[in-house]
Amino acid sequence: MLLDFFHTVMELKNIPRKGWKDKIGIPNPESVADHSYSVTVMAMILSDFKKLDTQKILKMSLLHDLAESIIGDFTPGEISKKDKIEIENEAMTKILSKLPSNLTNKYNEIWKEFQNQKSKEAILLHEIDRLEMALQAFKYGSEGYPQDKLEVFFLSAKKKIKSKEVLEILDEISYK
Repeated sequence: MLLDFFHTVMELKNIPRKGWKDKIGIPNPESVADHSYSVTVMAMILSDFKKLDTQKILKMSLLHDLAESIIGDFTPGEISKKDKIEIENEAMTKILSKLPSNLTNKYNEIWKEFQNQKSKEAILLHEIDRLEMALQAFKYGSEGYPQDKLEVFFLSAKKKIKSKEVLEILDEISYK
């Protein structure tokens, strides 16, 4: 039972972040697992900094892209937001069903809280998800990928991030 769950988790290592391939032409972009790790470390630091429930945000962060181990990585505009949520929920139900029921219920609650942005931790994590994307765009820009194509990732992040602390970090890396 747990082994099946762990195999599913490990699939994230094999899922490339599609936006980097499709929009920038990066042949071997970061994986969803790479992205999730960076998001989780940033979530830990910013949650502690803001004195939020760090244990909750860490769990939420580790779960936030787990559905992609089954469905892959969708880029914005590829499918509707409503359809994406429905597909992700189906995938998470399947993934979490591989755990004992007490854990399934606990993690499903955290997953729904993240999706519905029902807490300060969930709202912050959505912003961190965008910040990580912008930091990765900055990294790709420093590696020689076209900054004019990467700017869309910064603009997308800037539009979604509202908290002062996260915006200050974004402003440090944004293209002028």
